[in-house]
Amino acid sequence: MSSMNTRLTKLLGCKYPIIQTAMGWVADPQLVAATCNAGGFGFLAGATIPPEEMEKAIIETKQLTDQPFGVNFHMYQANAADIVDMVVRHGVRAVSYSRSPGKEMIAKLKAAGVVCIPTVGALKHAIKAVEMGADAVTVQGGEGGGHTGSVPTSILLPQVVDAVDVPVIAAGGFKDGRGLVAALSYGAEGIAMGTRFLMTSDSPVPPKTLDRYVNANNPSSIIISKAIDGMPQRMITNELLGNLEKAGGVKRLVMALTSGLAYRKYTGTSVLQLLKSAVKMRGEGELSAAQTIMSANAPMVIQKAMVDGKPAEGVLPAGQVAGVINSLLSCEELIAEIVKEADQQLQKLRGLAS
Repeated sequence: MSSMNTRLTKLLGCKYPIIQTAMGWVADPQLVAATCNAGGFGFLAGATIPPEEMEKAIIETKQLTDQPFGVNFHMYQANAADIVDMVVRHGVRAVSYSRSPGKEMIAKLKAAGVVCIPTVGALKHAIKAVEMGADAVTVQGGEGGGHTGSVPTSILLPQVVDAVDVPVIAAGGFKDGRGLVAALSYGAEGIAMGTRFLMTSDSPVPPKTLDRYVNANNPSSIIISKAIDGMPQRMITNELLGNLEKAGGVKRLVMALTSGLAYRKYTGTSVLQLLKSAVKMRGEGELSAAQTIMSANAPMVIQKAMVDGKPAEGVLPAGQVAGVINSLLSCEELIAEIVKEADQQLQKLRGLAS
């Protein structure tokens, strides 16, 4: 199969409807370029790259691949307007985002021809996203890693497909060609994978942390917890999570404040800018006051595992699919394998139909 054409591939300009999601500290230029060069479509993790490094990451990605790619960011983050300008200036094909979409930013991106793809975990959010101008939506079911909802992909996906008229991308529980065909049969136009791309030889994740993922051979051990930032987040159980689950509110608050100060120093964001972002999130009814403070936990404790290589001291976001993955293929090998298996499954289905 030289290509697989769906509305998504036409929209993004990639060969195959396979998207690598923008995992914080993981989706760097090397991983994104490896994905794009193999025929998929990758997103840079713009939410965890310091402002002064963001443009360098875009330029580096363009040097590593001549294929289109995307940038992910939060529209409430302090440097969001700068990222929008960079995306437009460098001709980046698409952006992905989640909470707090900004109407003015979306309008500016669309006017420049940038494809806007939010990630949603509920039907009502998908409908609202399209009303605000989304060109496609990524729908993540409860099996997915990181912040996630409670509705399984198999139930949520067809609901969204029936409700919107833009391409829908399925996320949560995908790793192979059978999953791609299953998503297409539900009406999706492609799949998005985070955990599977994290678990490749092109991933920048340190070996000690990758070992935790490879050895997480029980999907039931990849649980949902609110201990990190007050919102449901799926991750591999480890020492840090165990301690936080037992800890009281005061200890979590202290940790959040410490993380917030560390994140401010890392990003160069002022206290006033952090407060403005927090107020915006809370004002839109997305987070409580406690959750707003605790949200500072996530970036820095994830960094401990994904950058510092200390899996016992950091968070290990993962979809349940990590429990059935035991190999670290390259992005090229992975996508080739997915496409080959999808082709085989489609041929079987054609045989059944005949």
